[in-house]
Amino acid sequence: QAQVQSGGGSVEAGGSLRLSCIGPNSTYCTYAMYWYRQGPGKEREFVSGIDSRGGIRHADSVKGRFTISSDNAKNTIYLQMNSLKAEDTAMYYCKADSPGCRVWDLWGQGTQVTVSS
Repeated sequence: QAQVQSGGGSVEAGGSLRLSCIGPNSTYCTYAMYWYRQGPGKEREFVSGIDSRGGIRHADSVKGRFTISSDNAKNTIYLQMNSLKAEDTAMYYCKADSPGCRVWDLWGQGTQVTVSS
């Protein structure tokens, strides 16, 4: 079951964008959900994550600028990105895992974020 992403686009440095990702809808499985990104010529890297208990992590490169949040009623996570920099330019992907249900690597289709300096 793929994730459905929305948001992204082009913005000038210092601007803001918000990404959304609709996750799996399951009665029995709880999911941890993450944001990853892959910049031009770079490997995919972790950005932010929220586990099934609500615990949150951010990569050092985005701490203080990006905020991950969730709306459990909508099975949706968000990534609010503020003070964007040119180096934030990347394809952003959401991912869901449910270790309890042995479900791994449910990726979204990706959404492009381009920050011009």
